[in-house]
Amino acid sequence: NRVPPMATEEAVSDFVGSRLGGALVTGAGRGLGREIARALIARGHAVHVTDIDLEAAERTATELGDCAFASALDVSDEEACRAAASITALRCGSLAVWVNNAGILPLGYAWENDADERRLTFDVNTFGTINGTLAALELMRPAGKGHVLNVVSLAGIVTAPGENLYAATKHASMAFTIGTGLDLKSAGIKGVHVSALCPDGIWTPMLHERVDDPRAAASWAGTFLQPDEVANKAMGILDKPKPVTIVPRWRGPLLRFFDAFPRVSTMLLPVVMADARRKQKRWKKQNPRPQ
Repeated sequence: NRVPPMATEEAVSDFVGSRLGGALVTGAGRGLGREIARALIARGHAVHVTDIDLEAAERTATELGDCAFASALDVSDEEACRAAASITALRCGSLAVWVNNAGILPLGYAWENDADERRLTFDVNTFGTINGTLAALELMRPAGKGHVLNVVSLAGIVTAPGENLYAATKHASMAFTIGTGLDLKSAGIKGVHVSALCPDGIWTPMLHERVDDPRAAASWAGTFLQPDEVANKAMGILDKPKPVTIVPRWRGPLLRFFDAFPRVSTMLLPVVMADARRKQKRWKKQNPRPQ
């Protein structure tokens, strides 16, 4: 099922489209991306499963069946994103949904992340979101329909110690997502939507390997989620588009309060983080890391 990067219409015409059109999910080889791809297929889309790890993408596509196909995609490569969008449209008949899910989570205090790590995190989390969004809009705007869904996380609203660099990239992604939606509205394009999905911590491979790391405790500070829960919320956004969706909903007002009053959040930080570390330890005991 691997598609050549510069596939032609003849080379991809063997794939059957779907009644709802094609969808592309980045970082779909595992975790949340895989569950979003699964939910999109159940919804009626044909899905282009992409990941920088081609083998992981191919395993997911094989698991999902005939309505899925896989290719490698480095989201930091603008031209590769444009090619992936074209391949999806050719193989599926259209590009109806693009989900920017790929991301990395560096940990450590701000001064502990070196230049290469800072650059890579922005390349994947921020420029990856920008590249994917613009590649999708290149096809969706002329068609007058489509939906770009950016998985931003709650780190796009408020930051936490140990995840400062990650939060910086997600704040930028949030601004770009909301701003692009406003641009579409200003341009009079009504059928194309750009949305931000902001879930709390999710039990995915990104955190499986960090369950023992106290620097990642902030991810356990609120309500810890399962990937299929968040994937179902993503489908709800496609049904009823809105700029920002926070999961769980109650976390939004609380975190926006902390963001608006950083002095208060600084005072409460020791209590919040102590509770988060307790939750992290309890989660580890109750939820063995998947093999």
